[in-house]
Amino acid sequence: MAKGVYTTRSKELVRRETTSAYLFLLPSLVFFIGFVIIPMIICVYTSFFDSTMGKDAKDVFIGFGNYIELFRDGIFLKALKNTFVIVIISVPVVCIFSLWVSSVIYNLNDKVLSVFRCIFYLPVVTGSVAVTVVWKWMYNNYYGIFNYLGKSSGILKTNINWLGDERFALACIILILLTTSVGQPIVLYVSALGNVDNSLVEAAKVDGANEMQLFWKIKWPQIMPTTLYILVITTINSFQCFALIQLLTSGGPNHSTDTVMYYIYYMAFKMFRYGYGNAMGVVLAIFIAVLSAVQFRLAKEK
Repeated sequence: MAKGVYTTRSKELVRRETTSAYLFLLPSLVFFIGFVIIPMIICVYTSFFDSTMGKDAKDVFIGFGNYIELFRDGIFLKALKNTFVIVIISVPVVCIFSLWVSSVIYNLNDKVLSVFRCIFYLPVVTGSVAVTVVWKWMYNNYYGIFNYLGKSSGILKTNINWLGDERFALACIILILLTTSVGQPIVLYVSALGNVDNSLVEAAKVDGANEMQLFWKIKWPQIMPTTLYILVITTINSFQCFALIQLLTSGGPNHSTDTVMYYIYYMAFKMFRYGYGNAMGVVLAIFIAVLSAVQFRLAKEK
């Protein structure tokens, strides 16, 4: 009898806790539906219309017309190419460099480690506008530090208009993106290395494993979840590169630094073609989803 009463009370307690948890999560669910799910549905819906969203404008249903136009739009294709170049270069470099730096500084004493983490993480917490202003000064073709150092060392004979030359503009954007993207991965890798099972490391050392074998056979499998997270986040951030383009080049010169995100902004908020901009947003979301799924699948297989 007592056991039955105890079981009933336990079930009642679990039911109340579950109800409280649902009530606690309800505001988050409402926020997610209202500000994520519904806007996504509206975005996809509007992409099938010639929509300008003006006061007197009439949205005209054109089906897949926006999507067909996209892949006939030379500027969009160039922006897509630039976006993939940024992703292909930045993602591997950020991951490899972050892992290398983390492996080097991890064995330092706590105070020195904290200093290094602060240095690398500083661009992340600094406002993007402030960081961009500094880089814009460094790239200045009259008094920028790059031209000054290049001419002083004899590497450059004349000043280079780094952001105004098609040959260098995109590379300059990628360099800034790299320096502002490594902070978070370094901090994450340092934490992941701190969670590696030391007993396995010590056992491998007793068996005569060298540093390279220790890393690939013991440490690498244990930090794989962190690596997957960094890969996905860095890929998404690279696809969504916008602020640097907006503040430095506005897609120029001659669309050489256009990205899909910037072109979405330009078409939607400069040309007021919201339906066309939403179509680009849908295509970009599909690319990001596919690449993220591939990364998850490859990591799972390994």
